Amino acid sequence: MNMAFKTITTTITATLRPALLILLALTLLTGVAYPLLVTGLAQALFPQQAAGSLVMQGGKPVGSVLIGQNFADPGHFWSRPSATGPMPNNGTASSGSNLGPLNPALADAVQGRVAALRAADPGNSAPVPVDLVTASASGLDPHISPAAALYQVNRVARSRKLLPSQVQALVATHTEAPWLGLLGEARVNVLNLNLALDALH
Repeated sequence: MNMAFKTITTTITATLRPALLILLALTLLTGVAYPLLVTGLAQALFPQQAAGSLVMQGGKPVGSVLIGQNFADPGHFWSRPSATGPMPNNGTASSGSNLGPLNPALADAVQGRVAALRAADPGNSAPVPVDLVTASASGLDPHISPAAALYQVNRVARSRKLLPSQVQALVATHTEAPWLGLLGEARVNVLNLNLALDALH
């Protein structure tokens, strides 16, 4: 009986020891060394992106070019609606609304957003661009389409007592072309545009 127990114990020990050593080695390699290496390379080669693509003003972060912000006053360009909870553009809770096109709640939300845009700019009879009334899949989209930016030009210009042409020029300056001229669509980063607007007036 003792001999059988010793044999089993020896077999288990012989099996477990290399397995535990491999587990420890892989944990150190993939859980410690690799992340440190990748983080170090990212900070050395792409310091701004590795730090979250933060936008600094006066030595303080005012946002990130990768995460939308909830601008609500008429003197700023408004971002896309955000479906994140418990507050808009919550970077720790990225999510879409998950409302399908036939869901009445989506139709109600869109109608409410259209009404808010119309109320903020009563004289604007142009069709409301879809990205101003629907949330993105992430709920964090920092961009709007050039059409969405141009739709807001008159409201922003009137609120700031600027010429519409001045605001249009800012939109044109801050319109990003598709990557390599082919991939994606033209877009406007709302944070960068609003910071340029604040610097102008």
